[in-house]
Amino acid sequence: METRRDVFQAIADPTRRAIILLLAVTAMTPNALAEHFNSSRQAVSKHLQVLTECDVLTQEQQGREIHYHLNTAKMKEIEKWLEQFKQLLSQRFDQLDDVLKKLKADKK
Repeated sequence: METRRDVFQAIADPTRRAIILLLAVTAMTPNALAEHFNSSRQAVSKHLQVLTECDVLTQEQQGREIHYHLNTAKMKEIEKWLEQFKQLLSQRFDQLDDVLKKLKADKK
């Protein structure tokens, strides 16, 4: 399936994040996933479609049922981007700490 959505927009939704957590444990069908939410199976299917379109999930046909799996490669790609952002923020906070220490020392 073609990737048509922004992955961060897709995972911004709390229901989709919950689906990701469930699928991190085991592959599930839409019906099995819907049992965990107070929404219709159609609503869950829409969430699955969004996550599949941005390549977070993959589908596997098993007989008449479709099982959804977490795409760990895509999750690692997301983690890699977030790690770079985390390092940048850490550097900025370290710089802020240095400035605050200097200001505190200058006051004495």
